[in-house]
Amino acid sequence: MSAALQVTAFGLALLSTLLLLLATCTDCWMVNADDSLEVSHKCRGLWRECVTNMQDGVRTCDQYDSILADHPVKIVVTRTLMITADLLAGLALATLVLGLDCITFLKEDPCVKLKMCYGAGVILCAGSILGLIGSVWYAVDVYVERAMLVSHNIFLGVHYDFGWSCWLGMAGSMGCFVASVLLTCCLY
Repeated sequence: MSAALQVTAFGLALLSTLLLLLATCTDCWMVNADDSLEVSHKCRGLWRECVTNMQDGVRTCDQYDSILADHPVKIVVTRTLMITADLLAGLALATLVLGLDCITFLKEDPCVKLKMCYGAGVILCAGSILGLIGSVWYAVDVYVERAMLVSHNIFLGVHYDFGWSCWLGMAGSMGCFVASVLLTCCLY
């Protein structure tokens, strides 16, 4: 039972880590489009902003200035939290691989392997919390930005939606959290 649980947690952690990495690297955290004309579709990400012309499908992207330049707080905080979550999830995945029962590393000491799985679960939990805070931070800021424009009667024809990168970040964080619960609570 323990080996099956470990392999399940490993598969979920691997998939969730890939989703977190994909969310961090992609550029569609916030989507805004003009409701009335449907001429263009703009995606804003952590690293660049892309506009797709809906008539001919041409996509142009503008890279943000240097990483050290002044950026909005939501981009800086989300970048930091997502990169930290990626690193923690990767570290947890490496620790979990070494702690799996089916790996011959430290085969003579199962207590150490169990502690490695437990430690991987704790690290995954920390990474999932940071990733979830980063994703939700960005989503809340998008909502607040839209609410401010509506309250001032500015750009009422433009709507803001959460992009697929934001949803990937939330899904990857929740997957890491579930994998950490499996590793920390269910292994014993």
